[in-house]
Amino acid sequence: MPWIVLLLALLGESRADPLAAAQERFQALTSYRATVRRIAGGSERQVLRYFYRKPGWIRMEFVRPHEGLVLIYDPGEHRVRVWPLGLDGLPRLSFDPDNPLIRGPHGLRVDETDVGTQLANFRALQAHGKLAVLGDGEIAARPVVGFEIGGLAETSRPDVRRYRVWLAQDSLFPLRFETFGRDGRLLERVDLTDAEIDVPFPRRFFTP
Repeated sequence: MPWIVLLLALLGESRADPLAAAQERFQALTSYRATVRRIAGGSERQVLRYFYRKPGWIRMEFVRPHEGLVLIYDPGEHRVRVWPLGLDGLPRLSFDPDNPLIRGPHGLRVDETDVGTQLANFRALQAHGKLAVLGDGEIAARPVVGFEIGGLAETSRPDVRRYRVWLAQDSLFPLRFETFGRDGRLLERVDLTDAEIDVPFPRRFFTP
């Protein structure tokens, strides 16, 4: 069947250079949305609805913590607009992405949270470590193929020594990122298991 041939081709492409292939796929898409769940220390720390549209628009709707908080990054103005009480509430604030008040875990900036940026970071790490194939699996009933970057002597986080990424087999879109410490313990997991790509958004979705 044609889809089997396509799937085999995708797997061959991803195993040859999975992160480069995933980056190429990301460059070809126009948008995506996902529920982002961050788990650290064995408990769920953050849940938000995430929306992205090229050339870099980002909208984040917080579910937990700070329910109702909305952030929208405008790549043209290079500003982050913030609605602490939701789009219908006041106040409405504006920040530079560098502002510590709106930085995420480990100092992550809003304009650095998209999957394309994360893949670029992983490729940079790959240049200083070893890439290993973890094999096929399934996440939220979606077939995935996993890869691990290990052998890292130093990273921007001294407590981290290994990273894993799980790519959807059909699109090579990342559905899970994992971070491991020196002792092999899972430090953090970020899931995007319901991700959808090339999603059409309403005209003023990013400029309400």
